[in-house]
Amino acid sequence: MSIKTPVIAVFDIGKTNKKVFLWSTAFEVVFEKQQHFTEIVDEDGFACEDLSALQQWIVSTFTEICQMPEFELIGLNFSAYGASFVYVDRMGEPVAPLYNYLKPVLTPFPYADYGGEGEFARKTASPILGNLNSGLQVYAASFQAFWPEVFKALHFPNYLASLFTGKLFSEITSIGCHTALWDFDLGQYHPWVSAMEDRLAPISRETCIEIDGIHYGLGLHDSSAALVPYLRSMSAGFVLLSTGTWCIAMHPFNEFPLTAHELANDVLCYLQPNGKAVKSSRLFGGHFHDEQVARMEGHFGGSFQDLRFSERVFSLSSSFSTVFESGFAARDLNDFSDLASAYDQFMVDLVGQQIFSLNLLFKDAPVKQLLVDGGFSKNEWYMRLLAHAFPEMEIYAAEVAQASALGAALLVYQGDVPNNLIQLKRY
Repeated sequence: MSIKTPVIAVFDIGKTNKKVFLWSTAFEVVFEKQQHFTEIVDEDGFACEDLSALQQWIVSTFTEICQMPEFELIGLNFSAYGASFVYVDRMGEPVAPLYNYLKPVLTPFPYADYGGEGEFARKTASPILGNLNSGLQVYAASFQAFWPEVFKALHFPNYLASLFTGKLFSEITSIGCHTALWDFDLGQYHPWVSAMEDRLAPISRETCIEIDGIHYGLGLHDSSAALVPYLRSMSAGFVLLSTGTWCIAMHPFNEFPLTAHELANDVLCYLQPNGKAVKSSRLFGGHFHDEQVARMEGHFGGSFQDLRFSERVFSLSSSFSTVFESGFAARDLNDFSDLASAYDQFMVDLVGQQIFSLNLLFKDAPVKQLLVDGGFSKNEWYMRLLAHAFPEMEIYAAEVAQASALGAALLVYQGDVPNNLIQLKRY
């Protein structure tokens, strides 16, 4: 009889792509599958997730995994995007669409009753972000016709986990990601939540539940999940700069309270699975890059991917414009001779923004190591300019395969973790 490979299944649910991975106990991916779903619309005609189709795919894929003769399932977890609530009845069935966090806020929130926007944002570590403050979605839902049917409201990744555990729980990483629900001063729900706290799924401080020998995770917010492999592997203080459409710098060792200046410059806090705050700064860096590259390529022709890094860029970096707002959009492309010179200046401007964003975290709590993962970790301009700007620090391009899914898998694994989860390249 053949020996089955023990595996942990993780469904990694992004806004665009939905993936499932099987991780061996050596934390190597031994199976993966991807699916894309067409969005539907809610009652107002605004695009939203097709929750029913997604749920059917997850359940059927899980059944398929359980029937694979070469694998033995020992764990299951979910990593998913946050800022989204599922409203369920007593049977655990959804009673409303999975509303899109990009939908405009239609029900004003009474910030004045809680000290005004500035104080409310400070206490909840949540810049005012509309429906990205997912607690405001619950506030608005309480005025909707479906509200009397709602037994519990729970965040999206926690709902997905409930499909298999049968338990309706909230967990701390989803509550603590710019939701405007959590009072970081008091370490509990903000007072405004008291009027509807009985409708929120109760908080579980556990990360998984064992049922019939399988460890089922409760689901977690994807940004917090991506930090887990680093916390498990790195002993010294570090900042993780996770780059993509958003460049999110996470500082697990900065315990200073948020200031009004930081909040105004898109600094917020996440919560780790252990409930500890992670001060983080955000920059729309990948979006800026795509936007300005398209402008430059349209003007000069050619592709930035054909460019090669040259150390001449360091002569431009002596005048780093370390500000929060993008300056390159206002530059006249006719001032540059070709695509290469324009791209050099753009990357200096972009990294200047990144330096400003990082310094908000470093000011009170300097670290020795900056770990960069995601798309910009492979960009020579970005990495070398960061190393040039922070000569006293160790700057690494870090590579972790599927960091969010890996973090979710680690949280339900009961054995020893390999010491080679992260590959580092120093600049």
